Amino acid sequence: MNFIAAPEEPAVPSNSLWQELKNAIRGTEADYTKIDLRRAIFLLGVPMILELVMESTFAVVDIYFVGKLGASAVATVGLTETYLFLLYAIGMGLSMAVTAIVARRIGEKKLGDAGSSAVQSIFLALLAAAPFAIGGLFFSRELLVIMGADQWSITTGYVYTQWMLGGNAVIMLLFVINAIFRGAGDASIAMWVLLISNGINIILDPLLIFGWGPVPALGIEGAAIATNIGRGVGVLFQLWILFRGGKHIKVLLSQIKWHVKDMAIIFKTSLGGVGQMIIAMTSWIFLMRILAGVGSEAVAGATIALRIMMFTMMPAFGLSNAAATLVGQNLGAKDPKRAEEAIWKIGIYTMIFLVGVSFVYFFYNEKLMIIFTDDARVIEIGGEWLKILSYSYFVYGWWMVTTQAFNGAGDTKTPTKINLVFFWLLQIPLAYYLAIEQNWEQSGVFWAVFFSETAAGLFTLWLFTRGKWKTFKV
Repeated sequence: MNFIAAPEEPAVPSNSLWQELKNAIRGTEADYTKIDLRRAIFLLGVPMILELVMESTFAVVDIYFVGKLGASAVATVGLTETYLFLLYAIGMGLSMAVTAIVARRIGEKKLGDAGSSAVQSIFLALLAAAPFAIGGLFFSRELLVIMGADQWSITTGYVYTQWMLGGNAVIMLLFVINAIFRGAGDASIAMWVLLISNGINIILDPLLIFGWGPVPALGIEGAAIATNIGRGVGVLFQLWILFRGGKHIKVLLSQIKWHVKDMAIIFKTSLGGVGQMIIAMTSWIFLMRILAGVGSEAVAGATIALRIMMFTMMPAFGLSNAAATLVGQNLGAKDPKRAEEAIWKIGIYTMIFLVGVSFVYFFYNEKLMIIFTDDARVIEIGGEWLKILSYSYFVYGWWMVTTQAFNGAGDTKTPTKINLVFFWLLQIPLAYYLAIEQNWEQSGVFWAVFFSETAAGLFTLWLFTRGKWKTFKV
């Protein structure tokens, strides 16, 4: 177990910024419950940001090339993602629990329990993937019909849905195993996994979509195949590292067995995380259904804008993930004051970054859309949403970080309740009222998102300041 036995590092970093950047990228055996907090944020935040940039690059690359196939192809991707969002909800919810539990065990110095929890989380991921695979393989056309897809999507584009849902196990495993590494403090490993996966996807996307030499043009199906291959290779790399041993965690062959107690803890903790993500994602499904009634251009514009939003927000998501790890490990080390201090520091960093992004959205929204499509109506619709989003990013930063404070502590139920109120009880009815009853069309949906998510962010920040999350046990 010498992969964990490391000398205690100095509390104040003596290395240069460049050296610390190299440490962050290649990984370090630092104890994140003891080293200087700013250094801990840097060492965890850099690889987590890069990891999520790589993940979002998947989406951006796909939509860039699929956009060349027309609005219906882009709409197929968007409608398929409404179902993938349900999968993401489960994967991300499970990942929240895994990160919280592994981080808590690492903070408590219970390294064997951390490895056992990792194995049980992989078993749960595979079980969760099975129903989606069956639905995608055998009912892809029907799923698109339910979402109001046009005829091209149902007769031609359905193969994209078939591949993406049928091969969803690689998506689920990629989420969960990277969550294991993040919770343990091996954030650089998660980053390298996405770098490899995304590199393969970037190479294969144009080859399989448009063809080259002996490689036939597969159209939209090629985008799905490229993504599955890239992520599949990433999962194999994850498993190899996990069993070989990272800087902070290693799984032993003797641990590959059902462990009811560990699985029950993960499952119970994940219910809140899955619940909060399902509420958020199903809200998006309703919004996409409203947009589908407006037209394929509205769906395409929203789909591209969402990809741009996810890509530009990745640094903020990365810092938020670092917050979850620091909260979990420091609560495990019985230091709630340090956990809270980490949230305030990361919240300020995230807010500053997102305010900068909001300026870009406000002044260059249509220029960003032009990168992915030349359809004037799609550009106009997507640009409108980006501009509306620019008004709320000041709050979004604090919302993301404080939500992860709850999740990192293992209190996944509190964000679930918040999502239930502000998404299902406010966002969906407001979007329908503005878009349909008031005939604002897609603008009504976008403004409903703005009002509901800004309100959710402010409420979550207030709840965080009450401090009950610091006493949560897992």
